[in-house]
Amino acid sequence: MRVIIKDNLEDCSVWTASYIAYRIKQAKPTAKNPFVLGLPTGSTPLGVYKELIYMCKNKKVSFEHVVTFNMDEYVGIEPNNPQSYHYFMYHNFFNHIDINQKNIHILNGMTKDYAKECENYEQSILTYGGIDLFLGGVGSDGHIAFNEPFSSLSSRTRIKTLAPSTIKDNSRFFNNDIKNVPTQALTVGVGTIMDAKEVIIMASGNNKADAIYQAVEGSINQKWTITAMQNHPHGIIVCDKSAASKLSSEAIEYFNSIENPK
Repeated sequence: MRVIIKDNLEDCSVWTASYIAYRIKQAKPTAKNPFVLGLPTGSTPLGVYKELIYMCKNKKVSFEHVVTFNMDEYVGIEPNNPQSYHYFMYHNFFNHIDINQKNIHILNGMTKDYAKECENYEQSILTYGGIDLFLGGVGSDGHIAFNEPFSSLSSRTRIKTLAPSTIKDNSRFFNNDIKNVPTQALTVGVGTIMDAKEVIIMASGNNKADAIYQAVEGSINQKWTITAMQNHPHGIIVCDKSAASKLSSEAIEYFNSIENPK
């Protein structure tokens, strides 16, 4: 596992966007052999999307032959609702790049058959040969996507009831009113994410420091689903100094020496 420690979220965003663009260009995707990208929502990846949009508009990367799968969607929120992840993705990313609409995949939170929707999502990922790179964030309690604490580390796409801490964290998107936050979501599983050829998890701020400590120096366990990253052959954590503040000096020195050799 690589751990990239930057001064702030902006630097993390630039590094991550540049890496994603590099991987896309390196793959030389075509219509028959697209690059498959897993994507998150939330405030953390906004800088990455902004940078990728800039790169796309300046012809430094193209999404013409990129297929995307989003991590999750709230249950019971219409796609055109400003709080839906459909709306978030189009407003903050898809509307501004050269992606083909048929290549965008987001779970349907309004479905009448959650199990079938989730099964079809998994099958669709397999149809494309799996995900090449999955970008994600992490919650303050260490959850990735909506795989709350004590989720199975081999879990697949499914419906999940959100933990109180997640509902509280996400209330900032709902006028800080917990009562307006959905209590369930459809989400890819930990196993779904870990099946990707590469996984990048971003983190910023002191409130993510415990999660990053557990991810890097803790044991692999279901309480902190981010710890599954330790078993991934090509996992990358990109965090700012605040999020890395609880790592041991030995860990920080080790990872910095690898990324910035003298």
